[in-house]
Amino acid sequence: MIRTSEPVVAVTFNAAWNDAGLDSVLDDLARRHTPATFFLTGAFADRHPEVVRKVAAAGHGLGNHSYSHPYFDDLTAAGRRREVQAADQALRAAGAVAGQSLTPFFRFPYSETSAAQIDEVNGLGFADIEFTTDTNGWKGTEGGMTVDLAVGRALDALRPGAIVQMHVGTSEGGPEVIDAQALPRILDAITARGYRVIDLRTLLTPVAGTADTGDLPG
Repeated sequence: MIRTSEPVVAVTFNAAWNDAGLDSVLDDLARRHTPATFFLTGAFADRHPEVVRKVAAAGHGLGNHSYSHPYFDDLTAAGRRREVQAADQALRAAGAVAGQSLTPFFRFPYSETSAAQIDEVNGLGFADIEFTTDTNGWKGTEGGMTVDLAVGRALDALRPGAIVQMHVGTSEGGPEVIDAQALPRILDAITARGYRVIDLRTLLTPVAGTADTGDLPG
């Protein structure tokens, strides 16, 4: 959660598998003049450097989601450091610095965090950004998810400072990306309920009522 009492929320997307829903997501964000932060793995950035450049060109923030999306508990401290640094290098090589899109934000794979590991990430110059709710759209219809369920999960968690997590692709590689289909309904409902979507990068210059960036857990 963002530490605030203001009616603001943040919209975020993870990318590790594919970019099947990216164009739809970017179109809907642009249509509504809505900022978002995209957390990409380094392996994804290496496979899809054009996606990194496209997100940067659209003016959105780009965050670090590790290089290969491992379970961090299974790694040594040195291994975790390599994952973070390799992802940062991949994002930079793909062009994430264009338009000041590259952020000092990190999101742990599988939301697997501990105080010690957050300290490690902070020591590398990154703030941990988790989420208030995941729409679970990534599970797809084969995992029992629907657009209605994804929208419901996002709106049930709507409160000042909420961070919504979605995904731009599908774990099974299919063409149907539930989060891409749910996004316009989620954004319209956020606005209808009197909330405003903020760019997480604004938290890098703290103002009254917003969060600090040492650790922003969901």
